[in-house]
Amino acid sequence: MIKKFTIIAGLVSTVLLTSCAGHYGLTTNINNHTTEVVLADNNFKVISSVSGDASVTYILGIGGLSKKALIAEARKEMLEKANLEGSAKAIINETVEIKGTSFPFVGKKTVTVSAQVIEFLD
Repeated sequence: MIKKFTIIAGLVSTVLLTSCAGHYGLTTNINNHTTEVVLADNNFKVISSVSGDASVTYILGIGGLSKKALIAEARKEMLEKANLEGSAKAIINETVEIKGTSFPFVGKKTVTVSAQVIEFLD
């Protein structure tokens, strides 16, 4: 009797205390930029890497923002960190990564947008 209880308690605790996580990067070009810059010459230098994060928590699948809104929020944070205004800088190699974790009844989604900042030389 005690052995059955121990096995059942172990299985129940394993199910309740484990979580699932998924992670993927968006491989399609979701940007719609119309500016074209030729980076074939040695007319720029990479000065830094920047990233921005946005997270949301779902309870019973309810709550939070959509995927597009999370990406926009993370991109906004990244661009603020890049400090592009008033200089000859640009963002290149933008990457969007989405990580989702779920526990029983609660889930969390985190979006990270990262890129490199380049500066154009004279």
